[in-house]
Parts: sequence; C-alpha cells; structure tokens
Amino acid sequence: MVKQSGNLLVVDDNKAVLEAVRLLLRPFFTEVVALNSPVTLPEQLRAKAWRVVLLDMNFKAGINSGGEGLYWLHRIKEMCPELPVVLFTAYADIDLAVRGIKEGAADFVVKPYDNQKLVDTLLAAAEAKSAGKTVAPKPSSRSTHTMYWGESPAMQSLRQLVEKVAKTEANVLITGENGTGKELLARAIHAGSTHSDKALVTVDMGALTESLFESELFGHVKGAFTDAHADRTGKFVAANGSTLFLDEIGNLPYHLQAKLLTALQSRSVTPVGGNHPIPIQVRLITATNRDLQKMVAEGSFREDLLYRINTIHLHLPALRERKEDIVPLALRFMAHFSEHYEKPLPRLSEAAARRLQELPWAGNIRELEHVIEKAIILNEADELTEEFLPVPAPIAPASTLHEEQTITLEAMEIQLIRRTIRQCEGNLSAVAAQLGITRQTLYNKMKRYGL
Repeated sequence: MVKQSGNLLVVDDNKAVLEAVRLLLRPFFTEVVALNSPVTLPEQLRAKAWRVVLLDMNFKAGINSGGEGLYWLHRIKEMCPELPVVLFTAYADIDLAVRGIKEGAADFVVKPYDNQKLVDTLLAAAEAKSAGKTVAPKPSSRSTHTMYWGESPAMQSLRQLVEKVAKTEANVLITGENGTGKELLARAIHAGSTHSDKALVTVDMGALTESLFESELFGHVKGAFTDAHADRTGKFVAANGSTLFLDEIGNLPYHLQAKLLTALQSRSVTPVGGNHPIPIQVRLITATNRDLQKMVAEGSFREDLLYRINTIHLHLPALRERKEDIVPLALRFMAHFSEHYEKPLPRLSEAAARRLQELPWAGNIRELEHVIEKAIILNEADELTEEFLPVPAPIAPASTLHEEQTITLEAMEIQLIRRTIRQCEGNLSAVAAQLGITRQTLYNKMKRYGL
C-alpha cells in the first residue's frame, strides 16, 4: 500500500491538467485539492495547513510571462514561509522557474511532465517539510546523466517493464541504435535492483582487445605473462554481488564468446595463470546496436550465448520514433550546458522547437546533446533560435560522391561517415576499421559534425 504524505494544493487554470494531476496524485496524498484560479489561494492557506503546493507559472490566457507564478509564489511565502512550493512550468519558462527557486520555490517540474518525476518531486518536497529540512532541487531535475523516460507510449511501456525486471536477477539484453541511451538504461535497472548500494561495473566490449579479454574480465595472477607484475582483479569478481554491464556485446569475436559463456554457465572464473576458480554471483546486463538474431543466422554469434544473456530483452526506440520527447530533452540539455558554461539560460523559440522536431536525429539523443551544447556556447541572446540548429536536409545518395559538382572536403567526409555507418549497421568499431581510423577519431568527427 502506498504511504500517503499529507495534503496537496494544486493551482492550474487548465482543467484537463488539474483532473489528470488529481487522479495521478490521489494515491500519494491524503487530500488533493485543485484550484483553477489562484484568486482563492489566500483563503485556502488561511483555512488549513498544507503539506505542499503545486503552482502553475501562468494563468491569464495569452500571457506566458511567468510573472503571475512568481507573484503568487511570493504571496504564499508571505503567508506560509515554511510551505514548500513546486512550480509547474512550460518549457519556455524554465529560466523563470530557476529564478523562482532562488526566490523560495522548492523545485520545478516542466510540462509536458513525466508522471514519476512529478510524483517524486512533490513527495520529496512533502517529506522535506515533515523533517523540517530545506528543500533543494534534485540534481536529476536537470541532469543529463540520468534516464529520461519522457511521455511517448513506447518509453512508458519500457518503463513499466523495467520496474518489473529491475528487482529480479534476470539477465537483460538492451538493444537500440547508437546514442539512444543504452548505458543510462542499464544504470536505471541497476538503481532499481536489490543491490543498488553497490557499484555498477561496466566494460566496453568494443574497445577491448582480444589479447586483454581474459585478463580484463577474469583477472590474472602475478607472473601470468610478461607485464603481469601484480595480481589483477577481473571485472566479474569486481562485480560479484552486483551488476556487470557489458556494452557492445555484438562486437565480441566468435572464438571469445565461448569463454564468456563458460563463465556464465559455471558461475565462476579462473584468473589467467591461476589454478583455482573463483565463484561469482553477478547480474548481467548487455547492450548492442546490432541484430544478434541475424548474427546467429550468419554464424557470427553463438545461439547458446544469446539465450544466456537474453532472459529479458529491452529495446530503446530511436529519437525520431518519440518526437514528443525531443523538446523536453533539448530543454534538459539547455539547462545543463547553461549551468556548465556559466551562461544565462535562454528561452527556446517556437521556431527552434519546430526545427528540433523536424530533424532526423540519426545520432539520436547523443546527437541532440551535441547540437544543444554547441548552440548554448554560440548563443548570446536571451532566446535560442533556429539559426543555431542544423537545417533539415535529406541524406545525399552515395552516387553524388562521384558526380561532377562542387563539394567541400568536409561535406564529402560527412557523407562518407554517414554511408559507412549505414553499411556497418551502426557498428562503430567496424566503421572505424573500414575508414582506417581509430574509434576515438571517429567519435571526435561524429561530435564535430553532429552525427
């Protein structure tokens, strides 16, 4: 049964939002009172003591300055200085919400809102008041290093599945294109597990050389080979009693897959040069941007290993498949990079918001992050406009590289990298090998060109 946290006062002039919020929050508060106008706020504050207030930033039709929200925030604080107020704001008013926090608000939630984020923020504010503490915004409210679920149906279904899976010990395979946030999803699963108090151990299988595979995963003893000057603990032992995340599992060479399978089946590892197996108990999460079923059919991935790692399969949709989440994600990055570069947080213009939703985002969330970072660095105005964003354009067919036309070397390089990524089905190790460059050089070029 959900523990309820006192009474809640919600003030918003959108009746549909009020009803949705009331139904969402009713299980978490003993009483939820909804007002579609702030005019009666003083009367409500005098009538009884409240645990927390959720206050919209704008009320008058056609006015989106956020000034009314700040005005009523000040009125609430005058009457009830200790009452936590969470601001409910549209994406264009985040800078005002940040100002509101400086002027006494507990936190803010951006519309369109994430249900769990709204619940968590209000409960945190209520609990802080109960404990007599000052409420501070959670770092995750603007952090780019936590999972953003958004409002798309695909992501909400994924979230529900993760909530069921996280508390189990089932092995999980995460699939999705590059840049969709597979590592963040792995961290979210670990955070919801029974051993979240222990560290998540990660290994990038794409960056792991064959010669170091066993030493890195299973460890080695002193003197096992020329440079083994001391014992080394492998990743499996380091993750014992916790979660081991193997990223880019599809890049593991076929002849090494058997060694990984043996460790998983026997639940033990033997360090290189050692004689005694070490028992292990790890929860395994793997991720890939490749089609492992296709690789099994082609004979490049072991079917028995796929069954072992694929107890639960979670697929992250591409950003172009969740367009309703693009602008909220962009706003998160704007807030993060404005703070990182110590610059004022600009508004996002409507034209820029439309441009963001028109772009194809082949590089998914990672590409969006790089685009917003560059825009924040270059922008000096109080509004971020579309001039700082890429122009939507169809990808030129490969044949255009051979046509007689004027084209810059940079444009040719962009086309070549894009075409190679498509040919290699997003496998960046294969892309780098085919282009004759290192993975780090490829990453640098992708970041530079916003790919």
